[in-house]
Amino acid sequence: MIGRLSGRLAEKNPPRLLIDVGGVGYEVDVPMSTFYNLPLQGEAVTLLIHHAVREDGQFLYGFLTADERVAFQQLLRISSVGARTALAVLSGLSVADLNAAVARQESGWLTKIPGIGKKTAERLLLELKGKLPQAGTPAGVAAQADTVGDEILGALLALGYSEKEALAAVRTLPPGLSTSDGIRQALKLLGKF
Repeated sequence: MIGRLSGRLAEKNPPRLLIDVGGVGYEVDVPMSTFYNLPLQGEAVTLLIHHAVREDGQFLYGFLTADERVAFQQLLRISSVGARTALAVLSGLSVADLNAAVARQESGWLTKIPGIGKKTAERLLLELKGKLPQAGTPAGVAAQADTVGDEILGALLALGYSEKEALAAVRTLPPGLSTSDGIRQALKLLGKF
């Protein structure tokens, strides 16, 4: 399974990207929250990937932050919610706004998203309660922490740990660690160092 892609951003056609990784072009669908924060075409980009294998093909969904990917995966676990609906939700709401809507059980935020009716919104709010990553750090600190956390997560995935194990280890790390210190501590937590 593909967990992360690093390469050159070859094409940007919302919501699809083409990422050139060593001469191989990967088509990746992204929510608009990720799309708006991408570098310019031709520049380097790294995306966390959700790789879906179905009868009709293999599909890649990309995210700039681990929180977006976790929220996407939680949305997919809800019956009758597919990748298109999950992308639409993350395109219409940030993870922090989705968290706020779930905490307050406000379906109005979700019903503004095309394709989400009142019943679907209420079901999403109920099933997402307590399952989304928590935001709340200042934006600059969050961006730096996301980058370091994403690098640690990528290293753990490359070492063969499952996404669940890697995410659990990264979440228990104290803030402010460098990437190398974070990897060392995560490996100790996983009992493999």
